[in-house]
Amino acid sequence: EEEEEEEDAPSARPIVESSALFDETKAAPENTHDTRTSSNTTTLLLFYQYVEPPWSETEYKHNLQHVEQLGQQASVMGRMRVAREGLNCTLTGSRHEILDFCRSLRRWRPVFLETEFKLTHDLPAATTQFQQLKIIPVQELVHYGLNGPKAPPIAQYSGTHLEPQEYHSKLAQPETVVIDVRNHYEANIGRFVPPADSGAQWLDPKMRKSTEFPVWLDSEETKQKLQNKQVLMYCTGGIRCERASALLKYKMANDPTVQDLNIQGVYQLQGGIDKYFKQYPEGGYWQGKNYTFDRRYAHAPAAIESQKQQSPEGADDEKERAAQERFAVPTTAPTLPMGQCEACGKAWDKYRGKRRCPTCGVPSLTCRDCYQADVEGRQKLDRNVRCDLCVEQNIRSKKELRSREEAALRAYEAKMKQVGLLHPTQRQQQNGDGDGGEGIAAADNPNQVTRLFLKNMCKRNMTDEILLEHLPGITHLVWRLNGKTKDFFGQGWVEMATPELAAQAVAQSGSLRILGRPLYVEYQPPDGKDTWPPPKSAVNSNQNN
Repeated sequence: EEEEEEEDAPSARPIVESSALFDETKAAPENTHDTRTSSNTTTLLLFYQYVEPPWSETEYKHNLQHVEQLGQQASVMGRMRVAREGLNCTLTGSRHEILDFCRSLRRWRPVFLETEFKLTHDLPAATTQFQQLKIIPVQELVHYGLNGPKAPPIAQYSGTHLEPQEYHSKLAQPETVVIDVRNHYEANIGRFVPPADSGAQWLDPKMRKSTEFPVWLDSEETKQKLQNKQVLMYCTGGIRCERASALLKYKMANDPTVQDLNIQGVYQLQGGIDKYFKQYPEGGYWQGKNYTFDRRYAHAPAAIESQKQQSPEGADDEKERAAQERFAVPTTAPTLPMGQCEACGKAWDKYRGKRRCPTCGVPSLTCRDCYQADVEGRQKLDRNVRCDLCVEQNIRSKKELRSREEAALRAYEAKMKQVGLLHPTQRQQQNGDGDGGEGIAAADNPNQVTRLFLKNMCKRNMTDEILLEHLPGITHLVWRLNGKTKDFFGQGWVEMATPELAAQAVAQSGSLRILGRPLYVEYQPPDGKDTWPPPKSAVNSNQNN
């Protein structure tokens, strides 16, 4: 019996569906499906949607609850990252449940008519299906440190989106660079490898996290590589390219040092690697595996995965070669995993167990033999077994890494602030006519609250003077201290001079960094039980103590 179909609005972006099972009779996957379902399989949904302008605080609180209700009503499981700037979701369920959820979003808000929902059917439920629905409130959908006033508007600045066929063609063009916008440990087990003789030059920013991208993009070495080139970007599903391409195009429009590079266009892969695999199930210009943040963990293109599933367990290299021969995978495809075991150097591409690099904390790439030897106590994986990036950069402690990262970020933000490029939203609102001050776009403050709660401050080095320098408008300040030891908790309360200044402070929550840490700010009106502001809390008296 065929499942009833509900038509989407004519203006809606088509929902992209494909099967994880490779059909060698088809040259490319089609947007079709088998309406029959199996309790042994599940459908995976990947999508994101930015919202501009961002939802207000009031809308955000309501929407957090509403998207959870929609997910529960559709019986989907997985993770929903929800910010004022939109949604970023990875969900599983039956095909009917997933489609029901997608369509409920489109009925709820027209912005989701623009969303590209990507569905992968026929995944084994036992290993890939999520067991619960988690709603995760976040400041940014992807943590670049570019939320709020620091975020260039995507609608105005994002790169040109190319479908997989167009992107594939661009990869083979000369005078082109392709930036892998993912973390280095992801690129370590799989990436695009354009034609060596005339294709694009692959660039790895060597990031451990996305907050390092703005610093890398501003380096002189990077600028030299981008000069006179057309720039391609890609990531797993497309979302990381949105902020990355918008930042580059914003700098192309406003930063003289980037304007002089004569960049010949900025392009990003629509739907990311996930959609490219749907179009090129034999791999195309891809080599290795695609690292994912769902329960697949990592996977090769469908043709190679299909052959592996049909072969005996434990013959990884042979499976790879057989798949290449059977499905005519291009000769650029590797016969061995792209990564290497951090302990013994063996070719390897599976992140096993929960071990992480003891220096920087990224997933540790260790082979089956070394992992088992560590578990059994025969040969322990000590602190010298680090990720290849820490080895290359000669980093041996978390403190050393943190110090480098904070110094680089401080230098970058000081430079951007000096030339008036740190706050794109502010610059856009002022149209270049501002006085160079810190006029930040304000958050909603309908109740005219002036008392704020601050958290995540540096417990060791924070002072009144440092806070007042970064957060102007404070009239009264109370640190939260341990009642017995008087140790500072890294938190406190402030009274702002006006509701408008309070709203500007809340708007910077998570994006304003003090002593290398993001400051989180929220409204907290007095409850009437205690005197507020308390005696002797005025900032002048604080400074005199």
